[in-house]
Amino acid sequence: MERTQPRATSETQTIALDRYQVEASFLTDVGKVRTSNEDSAAVVQPQEPGELRSKGVLVIVADGMGGHEGGEVASRTATERVADVYYRSGRPPQQALVDAFLAANQEIRERAKRDKHLAGMGTTCTAVAAINGMVYSAHVGDSRVYLIRGQQAYRMTEDHSAPMALVQKGLLTLAQASHHEDRNVILRAMGTYDKLEVSTWKEAFPLRPGDRLVLCSDGFHDSVADEEIGALASRFPSAAETCRALLDLALQRDGADNITVAVLALKERAE
Repeated sequence: MERTQPRATSETQTIALDRYQVEASFLTDVGKVRTSNEDSAAVVQPQEPGELRSKGVLVIVADGMGGHEGGEVASRTATERVADVYYRSGRPPQQALVDAFLAANQEIRERAKRDKHLAGMGTTCTAVAAINGMVYSAHVGDSRVYLIRGQQAYRMTEDHSAPMALVQKGLLTLAQASHHEDRNVILRAMGTYDKLEVSTWKEAFPLRPGDRLVLCSDGFHDSVADEEIGALASRFPSAAETCRALLDLALQRDGADNITVAVLALKERAE
């Protein structure tokens, strides 16, 4: 069967901040089975220096749902709208991220109402904004953020999924949830309801030089264990190489779904 899109899309940027250098990269692949990619990702930096200092670098991963066309439109709308509203907002970074998610949710809902072919579309969305070593996050759905420190991977977001709701009630362990038959049943996503509850960190998270953040769709984390993510991500010097190694492992394991991986790496700025 012919593919309707290129097999893979990637982008890498290196950004000099006041104290640090950020390297950010993403790689999204249609996988081995599907003919279209409903995942979207973006690495965004403003051109205006003052805006870069105040709002930093933005990395976004979204995993669309609602059929071939709807899923693609929803995830692409999420990445574009979140980036646009975040940088235009006059509010502090965390509030600006929430504003951006709410605006994206509204636009996806409105587009679905205008076009019957897009009815029922929705998307997960996970975003981080890195501002001189401090990171802010917003999240809906089951795309994830991992912190890679040393050779360990720490899950920094909680899936909005049916099994995770059972974990919160003490009815399942995390290990059981990762293999549960309903692990891909999403309880929260952009486009599904008029009111969207956005999960954020209680405060900005401080990164150390050498730390990396990995953002990924479920096509990746369904087939690669947390401990494998940490061990593999720590072996490669660049964000782009890390993306490629992680994605290749997921493709080896499965590839039935679209796969997206983004990496943000913090380094000391060379004098």
